[in-house]
Formats: sequence, C-alpha cells, structure tokens
Amino acid sequence: MTSESMSLVDRLAERAAEIESVLDTILTADVGEEEIARPANLLAAMRYGVLNGGKRMRPFLVMETAALLGADRSAAARVGAAIECLHCYSLIHDDLPAMDDDDMRRGQPTVHVAFDEATAILAGDTLLTLAFEIIASPQTQADGERRIELIYELTKASGIGGMAGGQALDLAAETTPPDEAGIIRLQAMKTGALIRYSCEAGAILAGAAASDRERLRRFGEAIGLAFQLADDLLDVTGNADAVGKATGKDAAHGKATLVGLHGEQWAQKQLSGLVQEATQLLEPFGQSAQYLKLAARFIAERDR
Repeated sequence: MTSESMSLVDRLAERAAEIESVLDTILTADVGEEEIARPANLLAAMRYGVLNGGKRMRPFLVMETAALLGADRSAAARVGAAIECLHCYSLIHDDLPAMDDDDMRRGQPTVHVAFDEATAILAGDTLLTLAFEIIASPQTQADGERRIELIYELTKASGIGGMAGGQALDLAAETTPPDEAGIIRLQAMKTGALIRYSCEAGAILAGAAASDRERLRRFGEAIGLAFQLADDLLDVTGNADAVGKATGKDAAHGKATLVGLHGEQWAQKQLSGLVQEATQLLEPFGQSAQYLKLAARFIAERDR
C-alpha cells in the first residue's frame, strides 16, 4: 500500500508508531549527557503517562504539515514527540484531585492513581521540561533560528496566554460560569492553542513562506475549535467505556459549554462549518493536503 492510498486510520497508525518509537528511545533508563541519574519510579510514571495509547493527533498534525511543505521527516517526528510530552504532562496534571479529579484516562487508571500524587506531579513537570529539551536539541533541527522560533511559539501556546491559562479559566468556570465569549476564549486557550501550534510547527520546520504559515495557523485554529466542540459533545452523548474517560463531567461540575448553551443540533451544525472552513484553507495545497483534510473531518466526527 502506498502512502497516497492509505486510509486516514492507517496513516494515523503509521505516524503514531513513529512518534512512539521516538518517545520510547528518549524515555529509556540510559543516563544522558550531563545527567546524573534517572530515578526508576519517576521514569516509569513518565512512560506510563505517555506510552499508554492515544491517537497522537497533535504529532500527526506536525508531521503532516511538515510533509506538506517538504520538512525533514525525522525532525518533524521529534517535534511531534516533544508536543506529545507536553500534551501528556497537561493530562497528568489535569487529572489530579486538585484539578479535574479523574481516575481514568484512555481506559486506564490515571497516573496519580497508578502511582501517587507526588510522583504524578513530578512526572508532569519532567515531561514539560523534556519537551523543550527535545526541541532545543541540534539533533532535532540544525538551524538554531528555527529551533528558537519553535520554542518561542510553544511557550506562548502552552503558558499563561495558552494552555495553562485556559486550564485556570476552566477551573474558575466551575464557580463563575463564563458567557459565550468567555467559553470560546477558554477553549481557544486550553485546547486550541496547542493544536494551532502543532499545525504551525510543521511550517516553521520547513522554513515556509509567511502566507503558508498563516494559512496553516488558521487551519489549526479551526480544527482546534472543532476538537473542543466535539469533546464537549462527547461529554454529553458519549459512553465512558468507548471514550476511555468519564463522561457527563461538565454538567456534574456546573461547567458552561457551547453544547450546553446551544444544544446538540447547533453543535453539529457548527462542526460542519468548521470542517468546511478548515478544508477551504487547505485548497491551495491541492491533493498533498488530503490527510489534513481527512483529519479535520475525523476530529469533528470522532466518537471517542
């Protein structure tokens, strides 16, 4: 089977296998240069938190946008692995009792349940710093300016104005429900920022033209909105066993969502519009963007 004839499921699996191979190689017991030791329990928790399944959608977006623009495949895989480390750190911390207090993630006990809270905090902390170590390494990208740009954009996507700030707004929303504009802002930060970065990172790696980079950034924003809207819909309609985590949490915690405000039918219509917008943004790239177009639809129509 050629890569051109693969289904999206096959393509996702191929990319996920590449990312997991990189992660498995990085998360070994071998002590790295200028390291003193790698505590076994901490390493085990990190591996448990990262190598426990998942669609690897964010790394997939990095690799596909990088391939679209002719960037080095191994570099894209390493940046994808870094983003997955950062994403999984956020999941480990979000699941803690002080945050969302979840016992199940991807159909398995969460890290703080499988290990303990202190180890889960340290595992998240270490995965966060590891993400930046991977991107900063010359092994990832020889061009120092591109590495700096990748790091700079990731700090914005993951920090106070991005993912972490979005989680803070999400926690605050349990006591003071935001209006519609507030919900959109929260979701664009908590979920959308890292998805947007995943699409833009491929363009940065490729040294792409500003117009292509902006187009992929806007594509990432559209599918980021779709991802969170689909997630909120699954929280209402999904089955916990199929989804791999608890459902019905938003209503139980009194969290305002766009699905809660407008209903399921409205959400489905919005998702359709976001897929159309995302697809149109990719039209200038032609058939080369086929898997990104399929991914946009998959994100909107997923059932887990």
